[in-house]
Amino acid sequence: MKFTYCPDCGTALTPKEIGDEGLVPYCTRCKKPLFDMFSTCIIALVVNEYGEAALLRQGYISDTYYNLVSGYMKPGENAETTAMREVEEEIGVPVERLRMTGTYWFGKKDMLMIGFIAEAKKRELVLSGEVDEAVWVPVSQALKMVHPAGSVSHTLVEYYLNEQKNRKD
Repeated sequence: MKFTYCPDCGTALTPKEIGDEGLVPYCTRCKKPLFDMFSTCIIALVVNEYGEAALLRQGYISDTYYNLVSGYMKPGENAETTAMREVEEEIGVPVERLRMTGTYWFGKKDMLMIGFIAEAKKRELVLSGEVDEAVWVPVSQALKMVHPAGSVSHTLVEYYLNEQKNRKD
């Protein structure tokens, strides 16, 4: 979100040189800069003890591809809490072990996505109202089912497959 007016007092912002940041929208009344804001989300590849991944189909995201569990961070949550909450909310699976893979910029929606591998025991998937379908599939097949190369889902599945390959070498 790019600010044009101060969200506190409503004054029109003016550009002001702020250190190394360059010109930043500034409220002359409140005496503060207002940097651009973006949403922070998690994305998690949920894998089970049989080498399968939980893939979701959500029509509001894509009719063609499956995707991974993802969701917005709520105020007061850390990324790990959000990831465990979203996995349980979306597919009804408790996370046993969670590890962060990195952060990914999703420019299409101006989001910073924090990636995780979420390990869980295989169980029946219980879907939330925002999930149309979910399936357990071998992780090796997941690359063909998620958004193409360059997407965050694809990158996270590739990360996991490379990690597994390196463990065997």
